[in-house]
Amino acid sequence: MDDYYDVYGHPKPGPYPTPTSATASTIPLPTVTGTPPQFEHIGAAGHRTLWVLFVLMLLSTISFIGIAWRVAIPKRLFYQLTTYVLLVSTISYYAMATGGGWSIHRVWATEGHKHDLPDTHHVVLQQVFWARYVDWLVTTPIILFILGAVSGLSGSNILNLIVANVTMNLTVLFSTFSHHRKAKWGWYAMSWIAFAAVAWNLAVNARATAQRRGAQGVYNPLAIYTVVVWTTYVVIWGVGGLSRTLTPDGEAIAYAILDILAKPVFGLWLLTSQGKVKEAEVHVDGVWSEGFGHREGLLRVGNGHGHDEDA
Repeated sequence: MDDYYDVYGHPKPGPYPTPTSATASTIPLPTVTGTPPQFEHIGAAGHRTLWVLFVLMLLSTISFIGIAWRVAIPKRLFYQLTTYVLLVSTISYYAMATGGGWSIHRVWATEGHKHDLPDTHHVVLQQVFWARYVDWLVTTPIILFILGAVSGLSGSNILNLIVANVTMNLTVLFSTFSHHRKAKWGWYAMSWIAFAAVAWNLAVNARATAQRRGAQGVYNPLAIYTVVVWTTYVVIWGVGGLSRTLTPDGEAIAYAILDILAKPVFGLWLLTSQGKVKEAEVHVDGVWSEGFGHREGLLRVGNGHGHDEDA
């Protein structure tokens, strides 16, 4: 607590008067104001969890780089994208484990009492890891792009997926840092609506496309798995940062488990399954594999007389 007040420049509370002998024998009543701020932050268990996740993400990133290195460039798209997801998470967890990537959010909490006693009010200083939101804003669109590519979804629908996902992450971020209780739950409700759009596109549009393409054997299990894991994320957002019914250490552990499932486990499942179904593979030639010096990758401008000139 002292470190918080020294760093953020807020005056320290107190000193608070101790009860005198005249009032010590009376029944204490809860005070309406004057209670010192309550600081909610991760403890030793949460801090160890962050370090464990950093090590796991780092080892996963190195492993996926090694796997991608042995794959031909035209078939390397999914390998590179999953590696990028793990790399971003590695950086995020290192920031959190080393004491960065978080800020203080001030919450005004009210506690009701029975027997017509006045409500008590106190300030809660929440430790919010904004590094998680940076991680999710970068990595979840990549995961959705992968699922869209596996299913053969159109670029227009993939863009809809990504925009709905970004909306979901932003509304949860706004909910977390909102100072008004009703506004918090309003933002949170919007995040559920955005997530419903993501889930609907995965379950309906992408599933139908994968069926027509013959890639449903790979796509369907991955899509169902992703929707279930991401649903749990949204629930944890609600019971953790918003309603504060989950301890900071419990929240850190819950997110750690979900991040393992959503990233390294998802990536390993994808890479081991998509190669077994030809329809689920994505080959990228031209500029991707040969560079801009490749003639198929050159931009050509026609002159209207059947003769083209290289741009």
